[in-house]
Amino acid sequence: MNRRIFLETVVLAAILAPMAGAAPVANGDTDKPNVLWITCEDISPHLGCYGDPFAITPNLDKLAEQGVRYSRAFATASVCTPARSSLITGIFASSLGTQHLRGEQPLPEGVRCFTEYLREAGYYCSNNVKEDYNFATPPGAWDESSKTAHWRGRKPGQPFFSVFNFMTTHQSQVRYSQEKFEQINAQAPPRLRRDPAKVPLPPYYPDTPIVRRIQTQLHVQITKMDQQAGEIIAQLEEDGLAENTIVFYYSDHGTGLPRHKRWLHDSGIHVPLIVRFPKKFAHLAPGKPGTTLDRLVSFVDFAPTVLSLLELKIPGYMQGNAFLGKQSAEPRRYVFAIRDRVDEVYETSRTVRDDRYQYIRNYMPHRPRMQHSNFSERTPIRQELRRLAAEGRLRGDAAWLMNATKPPEELYDTQNDPHEIHNLADSPEHREILARLRVALRRWMIDTRDTGLLAEAEMCRRAAGRSPYEMARREGAYDIERILDAAELVGRSPATAPKLAGLLADHDSAVRCWAATGLIALGPGARSVEEPLQRALSDPAPNVRLAAAEALCRIGREQHALPVVVAALQGGDDRVRLQAAIVLSALGPKAAAATAAMKKARAAPGKGNNAMYVRWALERALGSL
Repeated sequence: MNRRIFLETVVLAAILAPMAGAAPVANGDTDKPNVLWITCEDISPHLGCYGDPFAITPNLDKLAEQGVRYSRAFATASVCTPARSSLITGIFASSLGTQHLRGEQPLPEGVRCFTEYLREAGYYCSNNVKEDYNFATPPGAWDESSKTAHWRGRKPGQPFFSVFNFMTTHQSQVRYSQEKFEQINAQAPPRLRRDPAKVPLPPYYPDTPIVRRIQTQLHVQITKMDQQAGEIIAQLEEDGLAENTIVFYYSDHGTGLPRHKRWLHDSGIHVPLIVRFPKKFAHLAPGKPGTTLDRLVSFVDFAPTVLSLLELKIPGYMQGNAFLGKQSAEPRRYVFAIRDRVDEVYETSRTVRDDRYQYIRNYMPHRPRMQHSNFSERTPIRQELRRLAAEGRLRGDAAWLMNATKPPEELYDTQNDPHEIHNLADSPEHREILARLRVALRRWMIDTRDTGLLAEAEMCRRAAGRSPYEMARREGAYDIERILDAAELVGRSPATAPKLAGLLADHDSAVRCWAATGLIALGPGARSVEEPLQRALSDPAPNVRLAAAEALCRIGREQHALPVVVAALQGGDDRVRLQAAIVLSALGPKAAAATAAMKKARAAPGKGNNAMYVRWALERALGSL
């Protein structure tokens, strides 16, 4: 039935074509299970089994009936590469230094992809096809990683760990024109046609035809992905392997729409997670088929969990906790997630969540809720939000995304406020909860040696070609507690200005950088400390100079500060150049005197992602003049 429905609605993705013709390989009776990961991109729990009334997901709903469904599974980041760093290593990306999108870093000595341990134990490991770990994939990570990789490539009887990743629901696939949507909808049988008038909308979106159409398109893509997942499960059964294979299904973070992917709210990090155990391995299951589990689960737990299920030793460096198998740990009290640079947009935000409350700390509260980002601006909902805001037509909760700044702290009661609209950070009734989560987040950042407290260029400078993970643990290289103390001053009251000004003379450039950032966030409140900011324009660290320059521009001292920004823009480090371009973009018309320099820098040749991001940021800066 599922195959017939699928053929009536969509053609199988090319990713599955080579699999269908492969010869089945029988798996002999074994005491160790195979493990299959079916993953997709960019969806929150928008499945029928998670209660979405608009979802058509029969295959995944059936998988949930046959397995266990986790209601509190969370990504460690709200965008793909840092999340995938955690999945494959069992370490937080902010520990590895892989927190910035496409900001590739070397792996530290001794840290491995968990699949390497599986291969050494005799498992055939295949990946179809996305890696995107923010580090070069070690040669020993996979037996095969390609568009044709499949468990069918293994030796007869060899146990396997296989990954199939579907791009069908990726942000780039939810951008239909009205004409294309109507064409696709018309080709579907009546029972599968989607009516935008009936799609549920979250309160932070305006109710317009464009918003409804894009939300509906997301569900169309989810139905396609469900059928692809069904095909993989069917192949497992055709090969006679279903009774020897534990099947995981999950997505890599929230949907690729505004306020989801790239944001740290539940809409950005809450993911579906289903695990099915065959009868042979039912003793490993945490509940009977059809069970829903409220246990908190984090992506950093996935690697140790697979090792635990296969009775392989969990390396001591892993920061996650197994939630299945003989080495299963006690349930978590908290999960944590990060947001750092995505494309040309810098943010530094961290979150901690327990089973009810979520706390978010924004270390760059002076930046808008929805910064301009070249790739994401192509999303029709973003364009619609920008248009309505320019026309003054956004009201109430729908205007939330267009706020020019963010609060330094956010606290949400996800039980009573599942869309996280009402910030309780200033609520006297929630003061103790806020304090508890603050402490938990700080402890985690210190314990994991969060390298996100360093500007990206500074992190790379201190690492000096080695892993930031190793740098952060080297004696005297990273005084994280003092740096975090300075960062915690950002977004506080104007009364912090003298203390921030004093920290501009600190011996640690990261402390100085956060002091200058705190003065940016104060805006006019930094006028009283102009003199130390002027001195900071000559700081030996470029990130400090740039932050001081932005703070001075915000109090009307562009004539002194802009030359410093222009000089950084003309340097040789694209990470520093990107930071300079972002400052110019943030200044808007105040950066007019730098127009010629920006045009020249935008036209300069350059290769690689960072050079592209510089051009994107400069395009935005020039467009804001």
